[in-house]
Amino acid sequence: MSLFIILLLLASGFLSGAVNAIAGGGTFLTFGAMTIAGIAPISANATSSIVQFPGYVTSVIAYWPEIRTHWKSAVFLALLSIAGSTAGALLLLSLDNPAFRQLVPWLLLAATLLFAAGPWLRPRANAERVPGNAASLVGQFFTSIYGGFFGAGMGIMMLAMLGLTAGGSYHHLNALKNLLAVVIAAVAIVVFVGGGVLAWPAALIMIPASALGGYSGVYIARRVPQWIIRALVISVGLLLSVYYFVST
Repeated sequence: MSLFIILLLLASGFLSGAVNAIAGGGTFLTFGAMTIAGIAPISANATSSIVQFPGYVTSVIAYWPEIRTHWKSAVFLALLSIAGSTAGALLLLSLDNPAFRQLVPWLLLAATLLFAAGPWLRPRANAERVPGNAASLVGQFFTSIYGGFFGAGMGIMMLAMLGLTAGGSYHHLNALKNLLAVVIAAVAIVVFVGGGVLAWPAALIMIPASALGGYSGVYIARRVPQWIIRALVISVGLLLSVYYFVST
């Protein structure tokens, strides 16, 4: 592994942690960096799950009071997320790299457009309802399948789904989204480790950088306008989409 690739992976890991803390979308950066490093698409996608994991965990710790308030609905949604994420991760492992590569540009483009629409998909505050009804359970199951299969844009998708089907205050739904992201990522990591598809050298470089980036995200958020971060993520997503459409 060349010095350039090591620095690229370090930078993408740090930026992904910071971007996830500020606006979400860090998967675009890690997936793109591993693509440049020559890592196969399935391995790059799987490894992104483990790279994002530390940031998810720290956000859950910070949001624990909100999660504890509605812990029963969180348990039901987490159990469905385990089932859905397992199905999605196993579906990924059932494909070979050429087959998955055919899907990647469409997945990237859809996730980029979803991320771009994020500000309009944010749930409106509604303290009269809480997650756990049938619609939110079904919606979370299918969202977690997507999360286990391809995680880019998963957070925005979950926030939109929970806001439409359950409602609740934004901070409560964001806390619940972070908890479910931990569950989905953890299950996917277990499946991917068992499948032997993780690119461990890249992961070991990016994980500490991602953790540092997540911690630094609050500092960055106070000094860099969020629209700049969002524009960076959207640009990377579009460039990756074009790259895979052209090269496929």
